[in-house]
Order: sequence, then structure tokens, then C-alpha cells
Amino acid sequence: MPAIRRIQTKGAPTPAGHYSQAVVHDGVVYVAGQLAIDPATGDRKLGSIEEQTERTLLNVQAILEAAGSDFAHVLKMTVYVSDIALWGAVNTVYARMLGEHRPARAVVPTKDLHHGFLVEIEAVAAVRD
Repeated sequence: MPAIRRIQTKGAPTPAGHYSQAVVHDGVVYVAGQLAIDPATGDRKLGSIEEQTERTLLNVQAILEAAGSDFAHVLKMTVYVSDIALWGAVNTVYARMLGEHRPARAVVPTKDLHHGFLVEIEAVAAVRD
């Protein structure tokens, strides 16, 4: 069985609980749900949904890069949004940041997210060859 490699980068927030930013196994990266937290300061970025989505995706991107992957290798993303009415704005930022790449995706409306965040995103990606 191939080893499981844990990913930890200063380019994304330090986990606040008993989990890794991501794990890599058998050429696949599993990124834990990310929130709009500034990795340099640890500050929660509770601005607009657009700002939160961008910061969250930047955190996902930093973890993917630390794992030897990138947005172009994302297989699937799961987006948790606190109110489905926010989805249009989330999707606009998501499309801008992912460009032409269109991975599989699930959108999960939730009532509330931890600490007042509006969006949380997790990803599964292939490691670059």
C-alpha cells in the first residue's frame, strides 16, 4: 500500500483541529475544507461572499501547490454555502479563478458555517505528472 503523505504549508491556514490541510495517497490529493482565513495573520476574512470565496480558493490553491498539484488537476470540488441565494456570486468568483477547467462539483447549501463564514470549499485533485 502506498504511503499517505500529509501536507502542511504556510500558504494556507494552520488546521485548528485534528486534521491535515491535505493528504496525498496514490497520486490523489484530498484537500480538507478551507475557509476564508488569512494564512499570514490567522484573521477570519468575513467580508463579502466574493471576498470570502476568493480567499478560500487561494487557500485551496496553496495547498494543492504544496502537494504537487494545481487547479488544472482538480477532479472534484465540494462547495458548502450558507445560503443558496449566494451561489451566483460564489460561482462567478469560482469560474474566474478556475478558468477553462471545469472539474466535477457539488454545491451543498447549509444553514450556518463555523464562525460566521459564508463558504467552505474542499477539493480532490490528481498530482501533476
